[in-house]
Amino acid sequence: MAKKKDPGLRSVKWFGREDIYGFIYRGWVKNRGVPQDQFDGRPVIGICNTWSELTPCNTHFRTLAEHVRNGVLEAGGFPMEFPVMSLGETLLRPTSMLYRNLVSMDVEESIRGNPLDGVVLLMGCDKTTPALLMGAASVDIPAIGVSGGPMLSGKYRGRDIGSGTRSASACPATQRSRRWTRAATSLRARRAGASWDS
Repeated sequence: MAKKKDPGLRSVKWFGREDIYGFIYRGWVKNRGVPQDQFDGRPVIGICNTWSELTPCNTHFRTLAEHVRNGVLEAGGFPMEFPVMSLGETLLRPTSMLYRNLVSMDVEESIRGNPLDGVVLLMGCDKTTPALLMGAASVDIPAIGVSGGPMLSGKYRGRDIGSGTRSASACPATQRSRRWTRAATSLRARRAGASWDS
């Protein structure tokens, strides 16, 4: 016996219609292999994915999205993944901060314009996280943020380095600059202590 369609769900306005438009909405989704039972009134949960090869923090999000998809299915929901712009400070110039509000608008309009009853936000950095949260908050539907976790640390000359930690000290140019700064400071100190009269 099919579940009764919940009129409180936003997705019912798309998939629960009994007219030609409902038929078209269901047909467009079913043509990619989605079975009919997914349209029995269960909540449609969006998976907002910021995966990108240009954003090192988020390159593992394809795998994470599959885990989220499985969890939504196990909980009785209908998962639908969608992409939004991804921000990575490591490659995006001049700075990813310029694009945070654009991503927020991307998230908001992607959620608002589609048949989603809730959303799982996959985020992983200091610009993507607030952008996704701001966008979802503007639509006012249930949302949860899933962090991709911290970047893994590495080693340089036997010392731990990672996301911004000691990375500058590992750079040869920075090391030269520090040597020059120490040499200049030492020279100034010697000159300050020397007597110009002698």
